[in-house]
Amino acid sequence: MSDDNKETAGSTGPREDGGRRERVIGTPSPAREKALLAEDNISAPAGVGEQLDERSAKRAERIVAAFFLLAFASSVAFIAYFIGWSGRDGGMHGLLDARENNFWLGGTMALAFLSLAAGVTIWVRRLMTSKPIVQERHELAADEETRAAFSRDFMEGAEDSGITKRPLLRRTLLLAAAPLGLAPLVLLRDLGPLPEKKLRHTFWGEAVKQAKEQGKKGVRLVVDGTNKPLKVSDFAAPGSMITVLPEGMEEHLPEDEVLTQVAKAVTILINVPAEQFKPAKGRENWHVNGIVAYSKVCTHVGCPAALYEQTTHHILCPCHQSTFDATDAAKVVFGPAARPLPQLPLAVEDGYIVATSDYHEPVGPSFWERG
Repeated sequence: MSDDNKETAGSTGPREDGGRRERVIGTPSPAREKALLAEDNISAPAGVGEQLDERSAKRAERIVAAFFLLAFASSVAFIAYFIGWSGRDGGMHGLLDARENNFWLGGTMALAFLSLAAGVTIWVRRLMTSKPIVQERHELAADEETRAAFSRDFMEGAEDSGITKRPLLRRTLLLAAAPLGLAPLVLLRDLGPLPEKKLRHTFWGEAVKQAKEQGKKGVRLVVDGTNKPLKVSDFAAPGSMITVLPEGMEEHLPEDEVLTQVAKAVTILINVPAEQFKPAKGRENWHVNGIVAYSKVCTHVGCPAALYEQTTHHILCPCHQSTFDATDAAKVVFGPAARPLPQLPLAVEDGYIVATSDYHEPVGPSFWERG
């Protein structure tokens, strides 16, 4: 295109010869001269004019207040259930009622937040006017005129929101928000109670005591899930790992305590090659030809240390990758765990693998209060 056919930068009028205008780089876009929305309606809520219909506003106000009252009732139900009903039969700190607790606590808290959000949304959409606001940026130190303008705009905003002239909304909103503010304080109760000395003993100790009263060397190890007593010949392949429990848990414990005791007593049995096994001092007789038992509860935060690598003989906790050496008293070789997995003393009686005592140290995370 020749120079006489081009439009100069910044030109806004049409070409005199009626030809197509060419926009030169650096000139303002012609779209800036057009508005996509009508200026006279963009400040009003959808479907509502500048002046709210008072009949519709009253109806919306009652709906919003109902949602706020529902939020209040839900949050009160959350606190009441947490303090009262969840404490029955072990409740919050037991294992049998965990599903019920999660359902009711999660449901009531979700309903409280959902109702509060729905009420605020309807309030904004139906009861607040929307006016364009232009924020100018100046120095941080505001002068008297700016502060006065802010106060005036703040009061106008409060009036437009309806919070000053609609006491029903203001009161029900405060009523709904008050229990939600107390809920985090109530949840602090779930940090306790401290286990005190409960982690110093597991059902292994009680089972061994009962077995020795009957003239036996110890309590037999049974396979978790089948309750089959385990013989040495059943576990002769090096590199094997299995989860075991003390025999007779279900027969000697109340039904509501079985899962809690299982969680503390669960143990992994590993067959380490005898030539690679390095028993700790004073524990030379705690294994059976390389068959060794360690607590399955990780000493970091209590996850199950359920993975075993046969080539390295490392026990791995999948939660945070704490790694323990099965050949060397389950000492920590990697990860955040602070102490080895407790070891269970083993022996053989009538061909069966038996435990001769309880763990000699508390099971579970090292940060727990151990008495």
